[in-house]
Amino acid sequence: MPAGNALAEGGTDSAQTQPGPAEFAKRAEKAFTDAKTRFEADTNNAEAAWQFGRACYDWADYAASDTRKAEIARLGIAACRKLVEKDTNSAPGHYYLAMDLGQLADARRGFEGLRIVSQMEAEFKIALGLDSKMDFAGPDRNLGLLYWQTPGWPISLGSKTRARQHLQQALKVSPDYPENHLNLLEAELKWGDTDSVIRGLKTLDELWPAARNKLTGDEWASSWADWDKRHDALEKKAGSLKASDAPRKKP
Repeated sequence: MPAGNALAEGGTDSAQTQPGPAEFAKRAEKAFTDAKTRFEADTNNAEAAWQFGRACYDWADYAASDTRKAEIARLGIAACRKLVEKDTNSAPGHYYLAMDLGQLADARRGFEGLRIVSQMEAEFKIALGLDSKMDFAGPDRNLGLLYWQTPGWPISLGSKTRARQHLQQALKVSPDYPENHLNLLEAELKWGDTDSVIRGLKTLDELWPAARNKLTGDEWASSWADWDKRHDALEKKAGSLKASDAPRKKP
């Protein structure tokens, strides 16, 4: 039985005890504050710099306004830029610089935000060349999302071909990570690849319990809340796709 369905049938009391967005925001804010304190105490500490960049990315997700999101993102961008200027081979420095640039682009929106996309692409590509396995194939995963979710030429660099290539590569590099499956399945659903979605969901359902047992604790709670929601949505859509493809009975 798929994990999403198991949760749904597990009882209302269990679902009600799960943390929600307010708790996730509180945790992200604390992580941001702690990382900021550590970084400001030693701005030459490479690990403290990229960890602050990561914390900025996470905390920016819960910003109350685009202005505040941009402010948080710029802090992470500054820390990571300083890091990669000192150490051009810092994979996490380039990676979280790209991630924070993404938050800034999201805060600016429209054409102003799209102007940042090429910078994101460049930094993700550098990170990919330095460490393709980091963050569960994060460089490929995020390049795939970038090519999928941005407009194509001449407005921006969106490309179905490149999106598919990087999303599939992320899955190849880190096949046990749920996010890599979900991203590819959602893209294939948008592209109308019905058979791929149905096959991919079967594979995802098989690895779901093991992933849930492995990726545990407070640091994964918000990810699982997101993944469960997306998994359930894909299951429902796949069910409707199967029903529409079923042969009609003769009267």
